[in-house]
Amino acid sequence: MPSSNRRTFLALLATLPTGAWARPDAVAPLALMLAQDAPARVAPAGFLVSEKYDGVRAVWDGQRLLFRSGRPVAAPAWFTARLPATPLDGELWLGRGQFDALSAAVRRQVPSHDEWRQLRYMVFDLPGAAGPFAARAVAIESLARQVAWPELQAVPQATVASGAELQRLLDAVVGGGGEGLMLHRADAAYATGRSPLLLKLKPLHDAEARVVGHVAGRGKHLGRLGALRMRTDGDVEFLLGTGFSDAERASPPPLGAFVSFTHRGTTAAGVPRFASYLRLREI
Repeated sequence: MPSSNRRTFLALLATLPTGAWARPDAVAPLALMLAQDAPARVAPAGFLVSEKYDGVRAVWDGQRLLFRSGRPVAAPAWFTARLPATPLDGELWLGRGQFDALSAAVRRQVPSHDEWRQLRYMVFDLPGAAGPFAARAVAIESLARQVAWPELQAVPQATVASGAELQRLLDAVVGGGGEGLMLHRADAAYATGRSPLLLKLKPLHDAEARVVGHVAGRGKHLGRLGALRMRTDGDVEFLLGTGFSDAERASPPPLGAFVSFTHRGTTAAGVPRFASYLRLREI
């Protein structure tokens, strides 16, 4: 890794909570670049577009593979040994519609070698690297060619000429079982936090919130969960009462856990419309 890029990356690490990268048992979330929901009629000019992979976010700091939470990924030594010294940001991915199997595989404290041989590390950025995203995307492609290992792949990026073409691409990805699209400003530096520099485009919006209460069920759900009381980062509280399986209602996400949910926009007060439970963010 060039010395200038390494200095930039070390400066980025300095902005993280103390010890978040230094301790193997770290629990402080990493400061990463996060996506906002794309507006209804987003114009693709100026963006590079890629598929949104239904995977598990993982950051390689040059020595360790870490979840977004800051906890280490119990990856096999042969897997991490093939990763370069360059810090990487990407998704561990098993394929479209395979999130549950993927989540089970990467959460094992004793990794299954057979499972990990089926995974791919889909790299979409270089945290701390200088230059605009377009240059970083080219550098990722070059790095993947140098490593020449099928488990490490550069996420394909493309320019899209119009909103109509963007919609056709979204329809094709979703029709093939994919989640949606990511739009990344081609001229954007790597910046932590959520901003319009990085957008996610899906038929449904998704978001995360913290569980702050359990509401008892009634009728057919008597004795089980009726709804989760959720709180967003903006301190908006709402009830999340649909999308649960019987098993999830019998053993609901605990207080303090983060939950992913889908919704169709928000009210003027910021309350998600038609919110439906998606999954527990366990890592």
